[in-house]
Amino acid sequence: MAAKLDTAIINVLPKESKILAVEQYGTSSWASTARVDTEAADGTKNKYFLKILRAADADERVLGEYMAMSEIYKTMPTIAPEPRGYGKCNDEEAHFFVCDYLPIDHELPDPARLGEKLAELHQKSVSPTGKFGFHCTTFDGKLPLTTTWDSSWTSFFTRLMKDVYNLDVEVNGFWQELDDTMQITFEKLIPRLLEPLTAEGRSIKPSLIHGDLWESNIGTNVETGEIYIYDACAYYAHHEKEVGIWRCEHHKMHEDHYRDEYFKNFEPSEPVEEFDDRNRLYSVETLLINSAHYPGSVTRSRALNELNFLINKYREEL
Repeated sequence: MAAKLDTAIINVLPKESKILAVEQYGTSSWASTARVDTEAADGTKNKYFLKILRAADADERVLGEYMAMSEIYKTMPTIAPEPRGYGKCNDEEAHFFVCDYLPIDHELPDPARLGEKLAELHQKSVSPTGKFGFHCTTFDGKLPLTTTWDSSWTSFFTRLMKDVYNLDVEVNGFWQELDDTMQITFEKLIPRLLEPLTAEGRSIKPSLIHGDLWESNIGTNVETGEIYIYDACAYYAHHEKEVGIWRCEHHKMHEDHYRDEYFKNFEPSEPVEEFDDRNRLYSVETLLINSAHYPGSVTRSRALNELNFLINKYREEL
């Protein structure tokens, strides 16, 4: 990435920042990324992380990331780098997102510390509407998530799953066996597993979740040892939804101890005896969105297998 920085990007940095260097930093499948080194008028040196997107929907994607990361930072500043701005570049057809740069170690995070901090985020957060969803579309990778506000978690998750499934079909084509299973899932399985969360006087709190919390979106500050999360597609959800991704075998954090440490700090909802089945159900959304990103991925058949396991287990109740 050239050392010259677009004026629109400069405008979101602190005033009178002198640009010292712009260096390629990190990797992304959907964007160009860099570290920007600056010097303030008083001589203080600061560093920022820059992401530039060149795509038809780049404006929506940088808005979604900025809003998602701002909501997380506002709720718990110790878990996320501070977002600085987003917008359209002046000198090219591209859009950008800027946040503070942190010296990050990308090794797998400490399970106990991650579980503690993530639970704190979920417990501290308060939905501004009291509902599930978010105030703009957020993007998991390059694909949009349906985040329209909904007072019912069952309804919200069903709609989310339907739209993610449709994204998968657009890329991978129609598969009758999967479609039959998905229709049973929408009509019977999801209500069976999620409606008990609010039965018999129970309720669930909409918690702010990251939305795509795999190992590449988590890092440990090499200077402080603190864990940070980034590249979010956040929305307010049932807190258990966050860790469905940690069940998926295509990610490195699928071992039980990550989920176990999290639930030590924020217990599963009642009925507790069904929380592992809910976790399996929630993991299917991750599998399908992965399949939609990578045509031909094994995650599509894994999604089918996970749903068939649940359907067979609860067949007499569906």
